Amino acid sequence: MNALIYTLGVVVFVIGVVLSIALHELGHMYPAKKFGIKVTQFFVGFGNTVWSTKRGETEYGFKAIPLGGYVKLVGMLPPAKNADPHEVRKTNTGLFTQLISDARNAEYEHVDDKDLDRLFYRKPWWQKLIVMAGGPMVNIVIAVFLFAVVFMGFGALTPTTTVQAVSDCAISDAEAGRTCQPTDPQTPASKAGLEAGDRITGFNGRQIDDWDELSQVIRANGSREARIDFERDGRPMSATVATSVLARADLDDPTRTVEVGFLGVQPREQMQRQGPVYVAQVMGDYVEGTAKAIWHLPERMVDVTKAAFGADRDPEGPISVVGASRVAGESFTVDDPTWTERAQRVLVLLAGLNLFLAMFNFIPLLPLDGGHIAGALWEAVRRGFAKLRGAPDPGYVDVAKMLPVAYAMGALLMLMSVILIYADIVNPVSLS
Repeated sequence: MNALIYTLGVVVFVIGVVLSIALHELGHMYPAKKFGIKVTQFFVGFGNTVWSTKRGETEYGFKAIPLGGYVKLVGMLPPAKNADPHEVRKTNTGLFTQLISDARNAEYEHVDDKDLDRLFYRKPWWQKLIVMAGGPMVNIVIAVFLFAVVFMGFGALTPTTTVQAVSDCAISDAEAGRTCQPTDPQTPASKAGLEAGDRITGFNGRQIDDWDELSQVIRANGSREARIDFERDGRPMSATVATSVLARADLDDPTRTVEVGFLGVQPREQMQRQGPVYVAQVMGDYVEGTAKAIWHLPERMVDVTKAAFGADRDPEGPISVVGASRVAGESFTVDDPTWTERAQRVLVLLAGLNLFLAMFNFIPLLPLDGGHIAGALWEAVRRGFAKLRGAPDPGYVDVAKMLPVAYAMGALLMLMSVILIYADIVNPVSLS
């Protein structure tokens, strides 16, 4: 049964990935068609064509390897100087298809006079910007939507003022995890007689409604005496005890510790639906974490390469779509989750993936979307300054000059993909 549920998790995740890719490419194609740009192909996947159909001038289809996709826009790169203006190089928004194209003067697509105004490079810079940013922006919208479904629809595990457990001894965070010794001091909660299941309702005469509020007043109390009001099996009770002072993690900077008041209770967590502010906070945390992950990707790839040949695998390190699919499968089986928990886990995984795809694609280097976005913005700056100075129009930005960078970047990305996939097969990240 577990094998079947595991497979279901993988299938659901893969379908989510394919839909995310298709919507990303739709984010490019829809505005392109609205602006009159000629679009000849819309494909999900790479390699051999599995299925395709033609609607109007555009061919839609699926290819054998569902690791990406592309939209072929006519005229993304301007023709070389002195070239026939009726000839335009074939290119696309896809990651790998564009890289395997020959140099600009090797392949041109003949277009009719009626198509000249439909070439991508001849469009205003702001239209190019919208077309190229459309794909990553769709991924961001997907991420926000999925996070909203998870946290506003299902909820998030939230600590409550109900006691889950009472700590046996008072030890600092630096010693967390070790077994209590006979010489360790008793926790104030234990001295006060608190038990699992008690619901704390007040502290020093102040009504307590949530765990964050309780944590703050305990930490601020230092070693002073405090009256604790609580309910046990519906009966109101109270106790007076002095809180301890321990070195605890700073709430604003978890990497440092501060001397604060300590009671010694662990909160019971329960699912609570959250609001838009919580979703925005989660998005902010994910954006920050994703930015750091992208920044440190080169050094983390060194660790992945070592792991591919026998070293320990960092569970927080990068993984490929293959690895993410395995994680999705495990998320459906580990800790015997409910179907609600399974749905939450796979949706969070897909949301994080979409956010990563968006932020990675915004890197201002070809063949990523960010390379074309940078070209459109540079074109706007050049033309704007020329207009202010009364100088001649400098014309379109020739992003084809960055093709050597695109080839190098593409080769690097393919190498990284191969290493990640291999590592995810021989030394995968596991949730168990």
